Amino acid sequence: MMDQFVINPHGRLQEWVAHEKGYFATAGLENYELRAHNLLTRQAPEFVAEAGQLSNKQGAYQTYEAGRDASISCACHWTVNMAASASHGKLWGECYSVSPSAILVPADSKVTKPEELADTEIHVGYQSGSHYTTIQALEPFLDESQIKLVFGGTPADRVDQILSGQASAVTVFGPQLYMLEQLGYRKILDCTFMIAAMVPEGVTEDQVSRYYEALRLAQTDIDTMHQNYVHYYLEELPERHAALVDVRRFGPGERLVFEPYSESLYEATQQWVRERGIFSKKDEGSGNYQDAVLRVAASARPE
Repeated sequence: MMDQFVINPHGRLQEWVAHEKGYFATAGLENYELRAHNLLTRQAPEFVAEAGQLSNKQGAYQTYEAGRDASISCACHWTVNMAASASHGKLWGECYSVSPSAILVPADSKVTKPEELADTEIHVGYQSGSHYTTIQALEPFLDESQIKLVFGGTPADRVDQILSGQASAVTVFGPQLYMLEQLGYRKILDCTFMIAAMVPEGVTEDQVSRYYEALRLAQTDIDTMHQNYVHYYLEELPERHAALVDVRRFGPGERLVFEPYSESLYEATQQWVRERGIFSKKDEGSGNYQDAVLRVAASARPE
């Protein structure tokens, strides 16, 4: 068991609010550390995509393959599902979250509706939330052959790409979505999607239950008056981006949903990913729900 409970925030407010209000200690999780995971928001040198070389296949799934240095971390539910199926950790089955996301274009773009994105290169993260959700959102409007994705790296990278004119359309979520909207970029299609959490080997159910109890308390505060906490987005945005916007105008962002990640959802997600060939056969994993998803009996949850 890890001596310290290491938390990777996910570009969201809940962990910061729980820390500020002492909710982790209230829930009995006193020895913890917030450690930002730079794949999501910070431009790491190894992920920089140079002009003309945008095929960056280092995404959320690859960080689980390599092993994240955290006791709990989040990614889109497609990636966590597939990674858990491949025994890279266990999907936490007691709670998921939902994040606002969208495909955006510059204000002067000729694109005004989803159908006009046919054959337009849309910058997304490889095997990350933006990858799957862009496909899912566009399928009612376009044929598969008309959906053109470019793997542009992290959300921060993709913001840089559209700000510089290198990208004509991007899919972003959370603070990056609020940022680009504030700067005048236009939303063409909502891509709101589900996020799940990964628990590595050696972390106990009790620790994770206490972590989520703290986040449950924080979620109520955010629901009541998120404006008190939006300054924490400054902890999640790179300085070059934070300087361009007023985070006081941002919304509440990702919201936790304290409902189970069910077996039917697990299996339907596996099927959806397989049908679209997003993973090679050898990387699809073979774990069933009972092996891949961590559920807790009611009697074992903290009081």
